[in-house]
Amino acid sequence: IGPDTLAQVLRGLPTFHDDRLLVGYDTSDDAAVYQLTPELALIQTVDIFPPAVDDAYEYGQIAAANSLSDVWAMGGEARLCMNILMFPEHLPFETVQAILRGGYDKVAEAEAIVVGGHTIKDDIPKYGLCVSGLVHPDRILRNNSIQMGDVLILTKPLGTGVLTNADRGGLLSDAEHKAMVDCMATLNKYAAQIAAKYPVHGCTDITGFGFLGHLHEMLHGQYSCQVYARQIPYLQEAWRCADEFLLTAAGQRNRNYVGDAVDFAGVPFALEEILFDPQTSGGLLFSVAPDAADELFKEIQTLGLPCGIVGQITKKREKEIYLV
Repeated sequence: IGPDTLAQVLRGLPTFHDDRLLVGYDTSDDAAVYQLTPELALIQTVDIFPPAVDDAYEYGQIAAANSLSDVWAMGGEARLCMNILMFPEHLPFETVQAILRGGYDKVAEAEAIVVGGHTIKDDIPKYGLCVSGLVHPDRILRNNSIQMGDVLILTKPLGTGVLTNADRGGLLSDAEHKAMVDCMATLNKYAAQIAAKYPVHGCTDITGFGFLGHLHEMLHGQYSCQVYARQIPYLQEAWRCADEFLLTAAGQRNRNYVGDAVDFAGVPFALEEILFDPQTSGGLLFSVAPDAADELFKEIQTLGLPCGIVGQITKKREKEIYLV
């Protein structure tokens, strides 16, 4: 569901108040955080979606990696996971088990555990996890706690939305399909562990609202941002697919949501679309103190995926986001 529609759905609903709720949904953050003790807080998140790829095991891996990501985006560690699974009765049990096995393998890699779940009959398979994690209250990474002058680092390439569209149409080679799946199935755990050593002020993961939509949420109406167009990492074939209009409806909703706040400075149409492209299990976007950015980026590069120093926070200007 697009951000504008979601805002309308939530409008007018009652708001809960609890002094121990450290992060709720009012700032559109990646997960909720609830304080348990002075030194321990609970992170709670849930995510579910239909197949991004045809292979059941790959689908399970991607869905689990996507669900787990929100915990690392908040600065925490995943602990308990519960399956949410919907599938049609005619789907072979071997296929259903392959979805779950893909998810279980990613949960194990995350050093968390699956403790049960819930299943529903549905015409279209849907899978994801409800994830509980832990974080020290002083080490929470919020999406709106960026500071003036912070440098933005993106840990994964963009473009999975247009590429999954192309893949469904049989337009990707085996190597291009593998690169796309490897990107989506890579846990954000490793980037988060590296970032924990540096003065990171804010973080979000790039998912359905695309790079520009999630950056808009980080700026929170308080700052503007220069985005370095030439340093945006993207999967190789994403540019060609965007240029050939293999676009997503969600990407166009993202354009409608935040497009008026962006000065594109004449960048090519394909890059515009990549920046609006809804990501499945996208990377983390760190807002880090400028004197630590280069060192953090060098370590992130060792993880092997295309990544980039992609922008810097500035004082609030007429437009919110400027591509330079």
